[in-house]
Amino acid sequence: MTIKERIAAREALCGCHVHFGDFAVTEILADMGYDMVWIDMEHTTLTCEQVHAHMLAAAAAGTPVMVRVPVSDLTNTKRVLEMGPDAIVFPMVRDSEHAKELLSWTLYPPYGKRGCGPKRAVRYGMDNEPHYYGDGHLKMCRFVQIELKSAAEDAENIAALPHLDGCILGMHDLSGSIGRLGDVFCEENLTLAKMAIEAFKKHGKTVGVSTCATDKETLTRYRDMGVNLIFSGADFEYIRDGGLRTLKTLKEIQKGERR
Repeated sequence: MTIKERIAAREALCGCHVHFGDFAVTEILADMGYDMVWIDMEHTTLTCEQVHAHMLAAAAAGTPVMVRVPVSDLTNTKRVLEMGPDAIVFPMVRDSEHAKELLSWTLYPPYGKRGCGPKRAVRYGMDNEPHYYGDGHLKMCRFVQIELKSAAEDAENIAALPHLDGCILGMHDLSGSIGRLGDVFCEENLTLAKMAIEAFKKHGKTVGVSTCATDKETLTRYRDMGVNLIFSGADFEYIRDGGLRTLKTLKEIQKGERR
């Protein structure tokens, strides 16, 4: 099954985040067996050239890529689209009208208003470009992030939008939008999250979450809430945690009695 089909079937899927520029990071993670790798352009310094390299590294391992584009940035969104990602996610979506506008950037007429110019997306002309303008470009997965109160409250209308494959919960920013930044599991934040989850499940669409948490308790909680696509942890965390663990071991050894 393609990643599009697996997402449509609401399969339980596992992903991780990439923030660093070196494509070797994605090469390593993609070979581990994750269902998807999330390449982040919103909270990182990644350039389009670096994103392209990450996508090539993931493709070599046969691992699908989701790219989070900068907030409401048409130019960089267009550049990413021409690279042919498996999925794209728009952060900080305000409501259904905003989501509809963002989706239109990814869709060729008559579906939307995407400009022509695919490059890697059609293998630089090796694929049939007219076909890509039709059914071909619809094979990419499209997601919006629910991380604002206004979006959660309009989740029913957002979930009903055609060509939208699902949502990704951004629980930290969602909590910030109600003045409780970081209190992700407070009652009000959970109520908003559940509104989004129920709306997207009602329309048969995937519900995801993007979280730095890697502990079993938190991830199990998201699964039990109805989330089927979990992006957990990030490259810098893996390096930090592994480095600290090794340092602790070295310190313990060096304090021991020398022979």
